[in-house]
Amino acid sequence: MAYRLHCVGASGNSFKVALFLNCAGLDWEPIGVDFAGGQTRDPAWRTAMNGMGEVPVLEFDGRRMSQSGAILTWLAETHGMFCPVGAEEKFETLRWLLFDNHKFTGNFAAHRILQSMMPEPAHPTVLAYMRSRVEGAFSIVDKHLANRSFMLGDRPTIVDFSLAGYVYYPTEETGFDIAAAFPALNKWRERVASLPGWKLPYELMPVGNSLPVRR
Repeated sequence: MAYRLHCVGASGNSFKVALFLNCAGLDWEPIGVDFAGGQTRDPAWRTAMNGMGEVPVLEFDGRRMSQSGAILTWLAETHGMFCPVGAEEKFETLRWLLFDNHKFTGNFAAHRILQSMMPEPAHPTVLAYMRSRVEGAFSIVDKHLANRSFMLGDRPTIVDFSLAGYVYYPTEETGFDIAAAFPALNKWRERVASLPGWKLPYELMPVGNSLPVRR
């Protein structure tokens, strides 16, 4: 039975799971969600799919799972792929997953929406504050990656898939030139992109209705 990933192309949190599924060589298909049209806010959708009102939702064998970090953990443990080994790596995995969702992805995704997906430009003070939050989180990861190939060492784990969520979207969407500003982070980004099965987010999830990008 194939996995069904309810997602939208612009969702980096969905991309985290989609990328794992593809790189792990698992049988899966993307199911589009009308995010821009408010489908995730529809009470019927929340009752049927995810009471938290978010994507991704991974559907398998009658079960519907949400929250990308929890899904990645379940997939790694279920298939024995890209998983941490030993107590110390498990601790580090949880530590970085929490950091990613709270700081790295959390701030970067919010900045991207304010930068290019709101009907009107965000107030410059608000955008500058969010940019400083992103720069702080990126600097931490850039320093961490200065002397290692992947987040936990010499092999990719679910931590790498989690942090990869939003770093491949176009610069004009995110407002960040990662290659120019964060060299170690960019080298890591290239290593992740060399994994078999890697594709860009919009190629991997050509489904759903995303918020329009303001040009």
